[in-house]
Amino acid sequence: MVAAPVAAAEGDLTLYADATVIDGTGAPARPHEDILVRGERIVAVGPRGSIAGGAAARRVDLAGRYVIPGLIDSHVHLATPPNNTRARALLRRDLFGGVTAVRDMADDLRPVGELSRGALTGEIPAPDIYYAALMAGPPFFQDRRVLAVSVGATPGSAPWMQSIDDATDLRTAVTLARGTAATAIKIYADLPPHLVKAIAEEAHRQHIRVWAHSAVFPTRPADVIAAGPDTVSHVCYLAYQAEPVMLASYEDHTPVNEALLAKQGDDPVIAGLYREMLKRGTILDATGSLFVRYDAERKAHPERRPLRCTGPATIRLTQQAWRAGVPISTGTDHNYGADQQWPEVHDELLFLAHDVGMPPLQVIRSATLVGARAAGQGDEMGSVEKGKLANFVVLTRDPLADIANIRAIEMTVKRGRAWPRADYRPVTGVELGDDDGD
Repeated sequence: MVAAPVAAAEGDLTLYADATVIDGTGAPARPHEDILVRGERIVAVGPRGSIAGGAAARRVDLAGRYVIPGLIDSHVHLATPPNNTRARALLRRDLFGGVTAVRDMADDLRPVGELSRGALTGEIPAPDIYYAALMAGPPFFQDRRVLAVSVGATPGSAPWMQSIDDATDLRTAVTLARGTAATAIKIYADLPPHLVKAIAEEAHRQHIRVWAHSAVFPTRPADVIAAGPDTVSHVCYLAYQAEPVMLASYEDHTPVNEALLAKQGDDPVIAGLYREMLKRGTILDATGSLFVRYDAERKAHPERRPLRCTGPATIRLTQQAWRAGVPISTGTDHNYGADQQWPEVHDELLFLAHDVGMPPLQVIRSATLVGARAAGQGDEMGSVEKGKLANFVVLTRDPLADIANIRAIEMTVKRGRAWPRADYRPVTGVELGDDDGD
């Protein structure tokens, strides 16, 4: 059993004292700072000994420690197919690894909703979960994954996974999606430009966010971005904009013709996409480490089907996004097996730092404040600030000296509750089941 966490009762005051605070905004680290927490929220942050009321609080001495906001994985799948034992194990690994929120990018939302409730109440050790209801064109609903997440419903008719065509009443479809308590609608695949645009407009009219693949097949990336989603996923898919003929369907996995991209330097077609994203404030959920790692593994297993982009192309596209100033969140879209005891999102941070070349301070901002905005929670989390949820990670080594020090975790604090790393119970192959690989 996991040891009982230090709970945050409403009204309890805790002073986390004398830490070096890296607040997640991109501002320089501030040494010798105090953080005063009441219940689940930060009520003050200030220089050591300066916070009124701090002397009366329970004191946690963090001298020599570093505090960063809780990490956010902006691309997970917790229930494809549903398996609560596996999902709880993955969430436990996330929380004790410093992850305080995840964005679930389409699943069977019946179990995801219950996992989300348990995470909010602290009944299970888990990050908070923000999730999407999926919309796609009819061809997508032949996918075996759809059958697994729609048990009990005709594929394409479940409110959390709807088939959309020109006959669909989008006002009703979006209302049904909202009824699942989803944070957003994910525009996934096999939709023409006019339907991508219409879904995004109706979703925003009903005040629900829009998360989309960066290419929706046959809709090109430029048309997806022009439709106005709040985020787009997979930097690789943006390269399809350079193709003279767009793939007709998502099911066609023909890789990007990377020879069409600029031989060196920034690609002008991709630059146009990034200018439009900057203008609209669109966040890029790059999921780069997935492509880089898979490409490296393929060298030892050339029999494996290639992904849509090679590792080097993925790195170049992400580097160009970074230089262009596009906000990049840290999504993963894959799971490790039981041989790994750290969250997958750590590798996305390492990808941004080591492959893309982002400074550690900006990598942390991507993994925290940008991630919170991607989830629509920028006012509630993502930085160590007065009024926000008390979601942060205490490290024993400086992550600005080496981003790998995000694994020097002493404790994760989520909604004011402390989860010491020493209490982590490693995930097991039994929990993860037969499908414990990627």
